[in-house]
Amino acid sequence: MMQAKPMIAILARLGAPLLVMLGVASLVFLLIHLVPGDPVEMMLGETAGPADRETLRTALGLNQPLWQQYAMFLKGVVQLDFGHSFYTQRPVIDMIAERLPATVELAVAALLVAVVIAFPLGILAAVRKDTAIDRAAMGFSLLGVSIPNFWMGPVLIMLFSIWLGWFPVSGRDGLASLVLPAITLGTALAAILSRMVRSSLLEVLNEDYIRTARAKGLPERIVIVRHGLRNALLPVITLLGLQLGVLLGGAVITETVFSWPGIGKLMIDAIMRRDYPVVQATVLLISFAYVVVNMLTDQLYAWIDPRIRTGDGR
Repeated sequence: MMQAKPMIAILARLGAPLLVMLGVASLVFLLIHLVPGDPVEMMLGETAGPADRETLRTALGLNQPLWQQYAMFLKGVVQLDFGHSFYTQRPVIDMIAERLPATVELAVAALLVAVVIAFPLGILAAVRKDTAIDRAAMGFSLLGVSIPNFWMGPVLIMLFSIWLGWFPVSGRDGLASLVLPAITLGTALAAILSRMVRSSLLEVLNEDYIRTARAKGLPERIVIVRHGLRNALLPVITLLGLQLGVLLGGAVITETVFSWPGIGKLMIDAIMRRDYPVVQATVLLISFAYVVVNMLTDQLYAWIDPRIRTGDGR
């Protein structure tokens, strides 16, 4: 009986993500078919005859009943076969494989920007609470949260690309083209992250072990970083895990503004064309990224704080 409990816990932890993915797949399929617009008419135009439309509809499998299309879609998902694009006739999995490196590159760069900005700001704001440094850091945070990416991106393009000519306007051509999209995406995350670092660290700095460390004569830097920051990381990691899912999801707006050839740009183009297989596959990939990152975040909790056990009942 005692051995069955860990097995049940493991099955429950594996089953929940599968149910989430099934729900997302079903919802995406239904919503994309409810969006106004016929892929056949968009591909052939208004001048096409009824016979041509019916031929193309049959070739794409859109003449079948909706429940049958749904069954074929789920079968393909289980087999990791997302079909072919309506427009390019290429396998969807190949199209995603081409775009995924660009999205991962942008996500990693944006995460680095966020961490480099947020941690020093959050630590300074907590250590210098209620001072000008604290107010300036939190002012930056409020500004970063308030400015949307679709406004920040064009402003950076006008300033650093058009006026100063330092970076390319759009596209993915070398390291220089990565700077502005990474800053656009990373500053928004840095604004949220710095506030979390500050509030979490302030709670920890009032604990008894912090006062004990200071009483032992340890340097303030060691007290803050080694004793304070590590114990304040749990809520920060929660936020990072959730936001990393957003970054890996493609950062649709940022990729669209900078014409960055990633998953988000691919999804937007597919929605505009009513390319059902591509839309379904990209949204599933984004959902899968969320699920995997959250599972990894749970495991990281136990590494940071051994007192935490996930799913084993102790």
